[in-house]
Amino acid sequence: MPFLKPKAWSNLFAVFLLCAVAACVYEIDIQQGNKLEPKDIEAVKVGMTRNQVRFLLGTPVVSDPFRDNRWDYVYYFRPGRSENPERRWLIVWFEENIVTKIDRDAQVKPS
Repeated sequence: MPFLKPKAWSNLFAVFLLCAVAACVYEIDIQQGNKLEPKDIEAVKVGMTRNQVRFLLGTPVVSDPFRDNRWDYVYYFRPGRSENPERRWLIVWFEENIVTKIDRDAQVKPS
């Protein structure tokens, strides 16, 4: 007397195959924001104009309509199933369209 009928074996195999395939789901890389090269970040200096900063770094990701004196360049990258995403935040401060302060690798605070 067999332990399982042939139909039960095929059902058990189908469940096993479904579990194996479900574990192999591909997760795409997630990238958001401005990917800034270190040489471009280092090229930004106090005394530059907004146009010069925009030429080097591009348009900022975050524009605050209430504070025109600050540009935020935020970058987030999570490769596939990684648990450790890369986060960067560069803040450029202006006074009368001239850079007065640069905060490199500002601390990204989760909301």
